[in-house]
Amino acid sequence: MTKQNKTIPATILSLAALSAGAVHAQGVSITDYKGASSAYEDSYIYGDLNVYNRRADEQTGYDLNLSLDYDRVLSSPDRDIRFQGGVDGSVNRAGTAGASTQDSYTAGAGITVDTYFNPAVNNAFWYGSLSLDASSAYDNRQVLGTVGAGYGRVTNVTPMAKALRLLQELGERGQLTGPADLATHQTVAEIVEREAEYRSKYGADDYIEKWVQDIADAIAASGAAPQKLRAADVLKMADILRNERISTRKTGWKVRAGLGYVFRSFDGDSGSDPALEAGAEYHRALSNRTQFSNDARLTTILNDDDSSYKLRNVMSLTHEIDSRIDWENSWIFDYSKNGPTSTNATVNTVSSTFYYELANALDLSATLSVADYSGDETLGNPNGVDTAFFMGVRYRLK
Repeated sequence: MTKQNKTIPATILSLAALSAGAVHAQGVSITDYKGASSAYEDSYIYGDLNVYNRRADEQTGYDLNLSLDYDRVLSSPDRDIRFQGGVDGSVNRAGTAGASTQDSYTAGAGITVDTYFNPAVNNAFWYGSLSLDASSAYDNRQVLGTVGAGYGRVTNVTPMAKALRLLQELGERGQLTGPADLATHQTVAEIVEREAEYRSKYGADDYIEKWVQDIADAIAASGAAPQKLRAADVLKMADILRNERISTRKTGWKVRAGLGYVFRSFDGDSGSDPALEAGAEYHRALSNRTQFSNDARLTTILNDDDSSYKLRNVMSLTHEIDSRIDWENSWIFDYSKNGPTSTNATVNTVSSTFYYELANALDLSATLSVADYSGDETLGNPNGVDTAFFMGVRYRLK
């Protein structure tokens, strides 16, 4: 890896360590949340466009990148169900004479169900997954089913992040009689978690009034605030819950391994080769404002002469600078070996992005990215380092 590639991961870990030291300074940690059941949904559309005509160019060049990410998790003591999907596409044309428009895409969707054997005793589970992947580089789509076993649990602690934010705001406004204890935070977080229940019961237009009032009543009943909060404070709480987008906070880890069946491969084969999968993920909400995650997955399709491998590790650190600005850093390692064509490639990509909230669901983004390619150049990516800076927009669907 180049020196540039090492710099940002080091920065990520340094910021993580600094944030971790501040977690317990408030007395109540985001990881103290004990939610038995939870659900979260993240859905974003990203886009950026670069149009240029440099002095040596003989025509206008452009790069257009669009992507859609979807992630929904439903958790209970007995079962975790995760739906994932995504599409990445690009259209570009170089500024050199006669250069034509090039386009490419990758897309995938999948479901994974982790079922715990005996959650009262330990976190061992068996799982089943089904995935569909497509790419402009191949004529066929790949369909893979996997069954295996694993251990661990990941908990969504976003409700506690919102509870901490609400009580922090009331404290800054002088509306708390003293520091709120863990029980108060837990009670507020449990009501925050029930947003979907309130929406279903009272309707999308009217639920927030009842939802916020119940939170205010719970805070008053705990003795942490006066028996009746001021109307301005209740309105501010509603504004925080409605308009301040706290990105998903989660904590915990899982490891898994399984045996898969290839219903259809990118090469067009159906059910001829077995597949193996191994994965590990680790998440840590370092503070109310900072989330660290690492997710690694190795998949291989076994064949006597030309086995294929794919290893992907995604490390990220997201820090909320204030209610309108998020700073997201990531390091993505990709290794792939296509057995039938005897090609392999390694790609290290580090990026740092600032998101500025323009409206409730619309963000302006600025990203610095460094990508290091190495491997067989027959895959279309010559070896070397690409550095890019671009601005774009992100729209939150969910």
